[in-house]
Amino acid sequence: MNDQNQPIVTAFFHEPTFTYSYVVQDPANKHCAIIDSVLDFDYSSGETDTHSADEILAFIEDQKLSVEWILETHVHADHLSAAPYLQQKTAAKTGIGAGIKQVQDVFGKAFNAGKEFARDGSQFDQLFEDQDEIRIGQLIGRALHTPGHTPACMTYVFSNDAFVGDTLFMPDYGTARCDFPGGDASTLYQSVQKLFALPDSTRLYMCHDYKAPGRTDYAFETTVAEEKAHNIHIKQGINQDEFIRMRSERDATLGMPRLILPAVQVNMRAGHMPKAEDNGQVYLKIPVNLFSS
Repeated sequence: MNDQNQPIVTAFFHEPTFTYSYVVQDPANKHCAIIDSVLDFDYSSGETDTHSADEILAFIEDQKLSVEWILETHVHADHLSAAPYLQQKTAAKTGIGAGIKQVQDVFGKAFNAGKEFARDGSQFDQLFEDQDEIRIGQLIGRALHTPGHTPACMTYVFSNDAFVGDTLFMPDYGTARCDFPGGDASTLYQSVQKLFALPDSTRLYMCHDYKAPGRTDYAFETTVAEEKAHNIHIKQGINQDEFIRMRSERDATLGMPRLILPAVQVNMRAGHMPKAEDNGQVYLKIPVNLFSS
């Protein structure tokens, strides 16, 4: 991945949340973007740490890169974003899909966020619509709206590389769940078809990997051709009705992600914590029975 049209991609794995973050660099210069960063968070103590984000910053410093973008593929439910910390260190712009406004509306109500919580996506510097252009130095990419897992899900495509968030997993693991508020299996099916329309050689970079049964190593990169031929949930030949039935039955068996309650209320704020209360302390809410249905 070192020709003049192909971005240089470096992956960083956060094993506690099974999350892959990426630094995507324009090969013609030292400009780059960070995709799906992680803020370390100890749920039992409520403590945050920037160790994982600092690893990315150390790499950027070592390579003498200039960060233009801090991108989120969606409002993550399994880890907290380190975007505010990274923005403080780099002055880069933050971006997410315009569907964030729908996510903020739903979860703003769910967490009874106060009037100070704007539900217009203004916590981010850029809200991307489908087919919007993204520039990293001289590298021109585009944002694809790929909802279904959440309304705000975006895939970022740069040359022959696509960063798909939770829309797809490795072929032996399948697809993302669709039972979160705003999720929809039929919508996800159509989003995957949009990805399958990319050239077969397109490299797809995962946001997560959980090591499918029988696989001993974590993996983060595959191709459109591999997904079309082998994805256990949605390979070519599986129609929309079959996928919806499988996805609905599977989702009914899944528990909620361990960090969903802290993660969503932080990530819907672009990684910022809620406003401190009158005693100066920041709190995250634990709504009782929010997902009981």
